[in-house]
Amino acid sequence: MKGIILAAGKGTRLYPATKTVCKPLVPVYDKPLIYYPLSVLIQAGIKDVLIIVPPDDLEQFEKLFGDGRNIGINIRYKEQKVQRGIADAFIIGESFIGNDSVCLILGDNIFYGRCMKNAIEKAISNNSGAAIFGLKVEDPRPFGVVEFDKNGKAISIEEKPEKPKSDYIVPGLYFYDNEVVKIAKNLKPSARGELEITGVNDVYLKKGKLNVIALENLIWLDAGTADSLLEASNIVCKTQKSHDTNIACIEYEAYKKGYITLERLKKIGESMEKTSYGKYILNICKKE
Repeated sequence: MKGIILAAGKGTRLYPATKTVCKPLVPVYDKPLIYYPLSVLIQAGIKDVLIIVPPDDLEQFEKLFGDGRNIGINIRYKEQKVQRGIADAFIIGESFIGNDSVCLILGDNIFYGRCMKNAIEKAISNNSGAAIFGLKVEDPRPFGVVEFDKNGKAISIEEKPEKPKSDYIVPGLYFYDNEVVKIAKNLKPSARGELEITGVNDVYLKKGKLNVIALENLIWLDAGTADSLLEASNIVCKTQKSHDTNIACIEYEAYKKGYITLERLKKIGESMEKTSYGKYILNICKKE
């Protein structure tokens, strides 16, 4: 399975903070926002990652991650020249995906919780069709909303409905078989002029190939506004300090998957030994 991070948003809702740096590179407490989606892909056992970036920002991402070799994975980059919607990621990444299945995660979404491991395993075990997630929120109107029947089966999906049919939204993490490329290429732009991910999911739904996995007891944050970005930083800070952990420590996740050695992990920690992030890695190395 291949992994794609769509990190091409201009972050206009965060202006002027993102006029000189794109949204996925802004810090959420102690690390760049893009660390959070990348850590999810690593947790899923995905080693081949494509990061879709805004025009003219490629150099900054390459400076941050390089080719991924430092943490035992393979990272490639492509620019989204014109913002055409989330589903455009599969068209941009067609040659990268090849004949494989693919996981797409949005570059401004943060997932953290004990349920994530089992949820990801369920999604990956879905060998054909699509696997997405359903998460109950107080106000589902700004998101894609999934409706269920009395047996818990998904029966409809709507993008940003004024009158939602349920309180369950589809957060920005999706697993698809290889058919998704063809589906995305055949989509027609919505009234917003975008290739909607809801359109992709609706095709799978009508084919009876859409698996919706409920997420419970999960921290999910969409860091798209100044308020939500501040909230995300505060929640990450509080969670890390109260649980003596580090959310989205990509080097530790890579070590747990066997992508890098303990010696390599220690060297990475030593390179940042004056920071709380580096100290966390070094403490892990001592325990190991």
